[in-house]
Amino acid sequence: MRSSAFAYGAVVGYAADAVFGDPRRGHPVAGFGRFAAALERRLYKDHRGSGAVFTLAAVGSVAGGALVTERTLRRSRPAQAALAAASAWAVLGGASLVREARGIASALERGDIEAARERLPHLCGRDPRQLDAQEIARAVVESVGENTADAVVNALIWGALAGAPGLLAFRAVNTLDAMVGHRSPRLLRFGWASARLDDVAGWPGARLTALLTVAASEDRGRAWRVWRRDAGAHPSPNAGHAEAAFAGALGVRLGGTLRYGERVEHRPVLGAELRPVAVADVERACRLSRRVGALALATTVTVALLRGTKLRGAKK
Repeated sequence: MRSSAFAYGAVVGYAADAVFGDPRRGHPVAGFGRFAAALERRLYKDHRGSGAVFTLAAVGSVAGGALVTERTLRRSRPAQAALAAASAWAVLGGASLVREARGIASALERGDIEAARERLPHLCGRDPRQLDAQEIARAVVESVGENTADAVVNALIWGALAGAPGLLAFRAVNTLDAMVGHRSPRLLRFGWASARLDDVAGWPGARLTALLTVAASEDRGRAWRVWRRDAGAHPSPNAGHAEAAFAGALGVRLGGTLRYGERVEHRPVLGAELRPVAVADVERACRLSRRVGALALATTVTVALLRGTKLRGAKK
């Protein structure tokens, strides 16, 4: 019963994100970020053990609170569905992702590269100061691919597997990785646990994103080929799957040299035989992201309903 209530709620929450975008005020993810920042100030030590305690406390608070709430509402399917809908709306970021990507593309189409550079940090962590229009467009397409996995597919699949607690816990893990998981000298050890947990949590959704991208592609053979050949070359155990599949699906070349502030990365090229990204490809990436998100929702509903059927059968 809980699984079917989650399935109905996930559809409502997905629709709310698509129509309204992120909540305008009192966004729960922002609230969690403030809580995590305060917790970090109290627990920070340049040690992996302290980082592990921080990660466990932050994620455990979210998962535990959601689990208690869900169990409190277990006798009411409408209330459980409402919890799932509110959680999905708060956690999913597909609409915001597409809005930011299109805003940058619009600036590039107008020839306003300064406006595009100013908006790029809203989407990814790269230093935009020396990027030209083509490099900005490439950064946007890569970010759309990676964040389709993180902001949509992964959240939904964890919801399908574990209900609202799974959905919310994944977003907590992903948020912690963004806050402390990067390899700065201060966070190299403290953020290790958050970064590794994000790698584990992101494993299923990254591969599902690639599969769904192949399914949503106009050239499935090319998308499959580039994904299977190039994903493992990416330094991230997860991001490469979504980005390589997007490269093949869109027929564009991704990867190469990236700059994050003072840090420069020379990443392997994904889809080396394909053409460079053009500004028009940003809109194509946004439409592809939307199709992948819709397929992920259908997968989530199917998994949740099948889980509900299996649980009811086991009780008989």
